[in-house]
Amino acid sequence: MAKRDYYEVLGISKTASEDEIKKAYRKLSKKYHPDINKEDGADEKFKEISEAYEMLSDPQKRAAYDQYGHAANDPNFGAGSSGFGGFGGFSGGFEDIFESFFGGAGGFGGAGRSRANMPRQGENLQQRVHLSFEEAIFGKKETISYPRESECHTCHGSGAKEGSQPVTCHKCHGSGTINIEQNSIFGRVMTQATCDVCRGTGKEIKEKCTTCHGNGRIRETHKVSFTVPEGVEEGQQMRLTGQGEAGYNGGPYGDLYIIFTVGQSNQFTRNGSEIYYEQPISFVQAALGDEVEVPTVHGKVKLKIPAGTQTGTTLRLKGKGAPRLRSSVVGDQHVKIRVQTPRNLSEKQKELLREFAQLSGEETVEDDGNFFDKLFNHKDKKKK
Repeated sequence: MAKRDYYEVLGISKTASEDEIKKAYRKLSKKYHPDINKEDGADEKFKEISEAYEMLSDPQKRAAYDQYGHAANDPNFGAGSSGFGGFGGFSGGFEDIFESFFGGAGGFGGAGRSRANMPRQGENLQQRVHLSFEEAIFGKKETISYPRESECHTCHGSGAKEGSQPVTCHKCHGSGTINIEQNSIFGRVMTQATCDVCRGTGKEIKEKCTTCHGNGRIRETHKVSFTVPEGVEEGQQMRLTGQGEAGYNGGPYGDLYIIFTVGQSNQFTRNGSEIYYEQPISFVQAALGDEVEVPTVHGKVKLKIPAGTQTGTTLRLKGKGAPRLRSSVVGDQHVKIRVQTPRNLSEKQKELLREFAQLSGEETVEDDGNFFDKLFNHKDKKKK
């Protein structure tokens, strides 16, 4: 019996995210697990679900499956660098090693012929998106435009003129490859190469599409909208499935990878979900305590300054940091206190401070310098 499509087995679409694949597998595996479901056929159903999940949960295996279908599950399948098998990426055995040197299977089987005209996924693309400091924290709706190779809208990728159809290639007879006799270190050998008439498709276009001129693809500006998730950081990326370039021979579109760059803030610094801010306060506020208004990315909030707070003390505003990516957790804002030394004191202020120093048992030093600098230096000397 022919195997069912893995996406159909899990009941998901071909554009399903990794989370959707996991959820579907968990739901179905619980339903059909042999220890839970004793009905006839539950065991086979569970094996089918597990096999589908094993293929689709691995990004490399999934990409190969999207291109080659169930053939990608064959241990002898030559998947090149897609991650199946071993021997440094040569997963089809000696014939693939031979092919890497001579360009074809050379009579060692039909691997070269079978791959030449199979559907292949289009190339992946990258685009950089710049976010402000706040946009990276709170996310946003974004729309970007970029050039890509798309399926021709006139011929729908066939390359043939409207009203006509491609025919079997007269040179390769539909195989997509031709045999070439070559001299090598092993003597005279027969190798295979991609057919120069049909370019490996196995189909020859007699009347070419007037839009794409037989290529099946056109260069155009493509627009896509997406949501930037909350808590994105510099250099992180997200994948938009199917937003890359058009596939070959009816293969699926590649993916688009969005790479984020994040601007700096004039007020805050950030480390993951934690945000840092420096708050200046006066000597009186530090000594007697106070309640001050502090800016956060969420708006201004009140912060209590305990009496006797020293410069360099860090106070925390819980839940006023950045959201943690793909989580409901929100970080904190850390407020570092900087006590400001007063300058340009009036005579009345100086008199009051002299009185304060006498009551504290401190000796005052009078000159044109800064009183507090000398006062604090004097305290440091007494401690020593």
